[in-house]
Amino acid sequence: MFQILLPINPEHIKNIFNGSKRYEFRKTRCRRPNICKLIMYATAPVMKVVGEAAIEEIIVDDPDTVWEQTRSFAGINREFFDQYFQGKSQAVAYKLAEVQEYPEPIALSKLGINYTPQ
Repeated sequence: MFQILLPINPEHIKNIFNGSKRYEFRKTRCRRPNICKLIMYATAPVMKVVGEAAIEEIIVDDPDTVWEQTRSFAGINREFFDQYFQGKSQAVAYKLAEVQEYPEPIALSKLGINYTPQ
C-alpha cells in the first residue's frame, strides 16, 4: 500500500479537518496503484505537513458525474469546481476517511524531503 503527499490550500485543509470537505479533487490520478493514505501538506503561508487521511475510494469520471457524486461534501462550490476542471474531460476525487490532524505541523526537511510537492 502506498501513501501520497499532496499540497493543499490551508483553507481547504481547515474544511477537511472540520468535516465539511470529504473529497480532495485532482485533475489527474496518481499513477501508483493501491494508494491508501493521503498526507496533507499545507501550502503557503503554513508550508508544513499538517495531517493525514485514509483514502476510502477514488472516483474517476467526467467532471459533471464526479460533481454529482461528491457535491454534498465537496467543501467547495460548483463555480470553483467548474473553474478548476475547465477544459478537462476527466476529474479525480479522493474520498477521505479517518482524518487526523497532527498535534504539531512537520517541516518537509524532517521527513527527508527537500522540495515542495507539486
